[in-house]
Amino acid sequence: MELKIRVILPTVVDVFVEEAIQEFKHYVSDAVEVQVRNLDYGPASVEGEYDEALCVPNLLEKAIEGEKEGCDGIISLCFGDPGVKPAREVVNIPVVGAGEASMLYASLLARSFSVVTVLPNVVPMIENISKKLGLHSKLASVRYVNIPVLELVDKKKMEDSLFEEMVRAIQEDKAHALVLGCTGMMGVATTLHEKLKDHGYDVPVIDPSFASAKMLESLIAMNVKQSRLTYMPPTQKLYK
Repeated sequence: MELKIRVILPTVVDVFVEEAIQEFKHYVSDAVEVQVRNLDYGPASVEGEYDEALCVPNLLEKAIEGEKEGCDGIISLCFGDPGVKPAREVVNIPVVGAGEASMLYASLLARSFSVVTVLPNVVPMIENISKKLGLHSKLASVRYVNIPVLELVDKKKMEDSLFEEMVRAIQEDKAHALVLGCTGMMGVATTLHEKLKDHGYDVPVIDPSFASAKMLESLIAMNVKQSRLTYMPPTQKLYK
């Protein structure tokens, strides 16, 4: 049976769309069709609470549209997990956020983990996600490479900066696993793991896009979705 998932990039620019399409082909099985959609209106990137608030309305519309078009699950492809909780209230298919998925996987594999993200603006957001997940005690640190999301297309600069901060996270913060703190950091996790291993640190490096894909695929295979005791449908009222 073929499955269909919708990956929503919560930005109005399409700079990461083609890369996401190509990467997700490697993340999921051949029986899964992947739709990648970006927003019609909202921010160019999500680098703070304001950006997140602006991207949520159209993200929810895209999620509802995906369910109506027969999708079996939804991914909010941003480490801040924008719109994940409200989307769980309005659709009857599983919804996964890249941030929560990657932190949950990291917590399975190590006693502590660090997230290496883009800018200092998003550090509080990531810390809040770890608290909501009940994983804050395992979060060794949140570090950043000081590269805006839209400049992550320079893969060499991104990879070098990530490696430097990952080594510091291991040596100074006692991290036993590393999480890439932005879904724009696709395609570098394996290389970073090998570089760390060559330097004597055999620790997992979690790609949030990959983590969200496999988590959603597992939930669909298990035929489970969000609890209606936790995520109750919105009450009937006027919305304008």
